[in-house]
Amino acid sequence: MNSPENPPKDRRMKQVIVVNQALNLPPGKLAAQVAHAAVGGFLHAARDRQIGWLEAGMPKIVLRCDSEEALLALHAQAQAAGLATMLVRDAGRTVVEAGTATCVGIGPDEAAKIDAVTGTLSLVR
Repeated sequence: MNSPENPPKDRRMKQVIVVNQALNLPPGKLAAQVAHAAVGGFLHAARDRQIGWLEAGMPKIVLRCDSEEALLALHAQAQAAGLATMLVRDAGRTVVEAGTATCVGIGPDEAAKIDAVTGTLSLVR
């Protein structure tokens, strides 16, 4: 039976954050960048997507790509698919140069829409 807590599979909500794994960020820096992407993606999402995601328990997953070029391509693909995105570029105060693309937040939105863009990516290790 479908309910707000158990929606149909094609209506499940999630958010994905994709990390530029080539940067090999230290754990604390990685956590901060992922947080920037998650909050930014949420703020860029339509209100109904925000509410649906909050009601679903804010499911999110952190994935990786192998380069800045791959990250920028994913960002463009997500935008072309009509998904809310937040490309995080570092301020350059600590680990990487200013302007370095560290990660991208995609969604929240319907899981199937996000999976169409990120479904082949692997988890961050």
